[in-house]
Amino acid sequence: MSRHEYIARQRQRAVEVAVGMLDGSIHYLEGAIELSSLRFEVGLAENDSDFVVFTGILSETDHLPIGSVRQYWSEEALDRHEPEIQKYVKWAKEVSLSECKSIIARFSV
Repeated sequence: MSRHEYIARQRQRAVEVAVGMLDGSIHYLEGAIELSSLRFEVGLAENDSDFVVFTGILSETDHLPIGSVRQYWSEEALDRHEPEIQKYVKWAKEVSLSECKSIIARFSV
């Protein structure tokens, strides 16, 4: 696979994640984590404004049981953190909704 093909594939994944975040098929914070990591893979400056916001979200939520790490947390701890997770989901949507839409617009084929 060429570098160009790789970047195109990663951009398509970014679109899939952003769409999933908006339609609710991907947990918003899990999507933000993935978009944060994709910022290095889509062939843009690492401080691209559409992606850097997701790094901020990751930074603010990295102490929470999000994604695959949930399997290592007790049900009690998960229940205890759920209100905070929901608060951060609401906040994350407020600060990154336009960036999700922009990623979709920029990279949709």
